Amino acid sequence: MSLSISVVLLLLILAVVFLRNGAMKISHALVCVLLGFLLAGTSMAPTLHNGLTATAGIVSSLNP
Repeated sequence: MSLSISVVLLLLILAVVFLRNGAMKISHALVCVLLGFLLAGTSMAPTLHNGLTATAGIVSSLNP
């Protein structure tokens, strides 16, 4: 479990650096995909899913 969390943190830091750099390449996208898969396997997955679902519901209810 500790190895999984440290890998998730490392990939999160790499993803933030890549996004702030502004030069998203294929390797950067693969890091982001790996981060997503690893986050899905953690105990934070239900919280993230509920947060994204709530955000999508709010955005979809907005009228232009």
